[in-house]
Amino acid sequence: MTPALASALTPLLRALDPETAHGLALSALEWGLAGRDAAPEDPRLVSHALGLRFANPIMLAAGFDKDARAILPLMRLGFGAVEAGSVTPRPQAGNPRPRLFRLAEDRAVINRMGFNNAGLAAFLARISTLPRPLPAPLCANIGINKDSMAKAADYALLYAALAPHADLVTVNISSPNTPGLRDLQGEQSLGEVLDAIGAARARLPRTPPILVKIAPDLAEEALAPIVSACLTRGVAGLIVSNTTLSRPETLRSPHRGETGGLSGAPLLAPSTEMLRRVARIARGRLTLIGVGGVANGADALTKIKAGASLVQLYSAFAYDGPALIPRLKRELSEALSREGFGNVTDAIGVEVREPARP
Repeated sequence: MTPALASALTPLLRALDPETAHGLALSALEWGLAGRDAAPEDPRLVSHALGLRFANPIMLAAGFDKDARAILPLMRLGFGAVEAGSVTPRPQAGNPRPRLFRLAEDRAVINRMGFNNAGLAAFLARISTLPRPLPAPLCANIGINKDSMAKAADYALLYAALAPHADLVTVNISSPNTPGLRDLQGEQSLGEVLDAIGAARARLPRTPPILVKIAPDLAEEALAPIVSACLTRGVAGLIVSNTTLSRPETLRSPHRGETGGLSGAPLLAPSTEMLRRVARIARGRLTLIGVGGVANGADALTKIKAGASLVQLYSAFAYDGPALIPRLKRELSEALSREGFGNVTDAIGVEVREPARP
């Protein structure tokens, strides 16, 4: 099956409730039913960041494959990198169903999953047996159980366990669906988490770069302390941003009042504006990954010009299926050419770069 044919069948899944449809989509990927992108690499999309080579800047965001069930099939669809998780130390059922809602009229999703996953042992069993080298970098997104009594220590445990197998590790402190998690974005609490991970890193032979994923609902004055805490503790980059608790007045879906984090098209503008603010504060000292509302090549280029070296998506992939990835790469390449960029690296942060001094 080709990605285009797999995408043609995607509307059939919408007759099912979203979580059931998601489970079937993952199973189809595991069984190899989604095909692969056989197109050759576009040299204009190749970049190097975080010490890694990316065939293109389009990443799958965490949340789609929480338990690393379909890493290779997802990479074969043409993603430049795949982020799996969030994974917690112990298995966790998450919040009661229903907890995932399509806002089709708004091209959006609301979720209150609550870090449902099979736990670290199951996650490790899958990623440790993947054939190497992988077709693309693998990022592991880590979180904590809702009843964690030692949050910083749990993050350090997860990092140490995953370091031998992941190319990148994301510290998720910004999910809105775990009580108290977003409090870890405060400078002191974030410092404690990163210090614990740093102590674990000092004892490891392999130390994949650390990313920190932040919320789009942070006040502007909170951004500089986060950047500072990351820079002083060896963090390589920031993912901007997670889902939002805000509800734009433009939402039309009858599900717009559901509790949880909103993602998809309504998040494009606010998450991109936050990305610009973070890029101005970081001034090139952190690698930034832009996520929120990306659905086409123009959206991806908007994130890149605002400071992102890489771009993540999830909701658009859920709506459009596997054919989205080759189309998005083609559109991004065309957009780069239209705007006079020789390659994707040339476009990174052009909107936020400080003018050269005479």
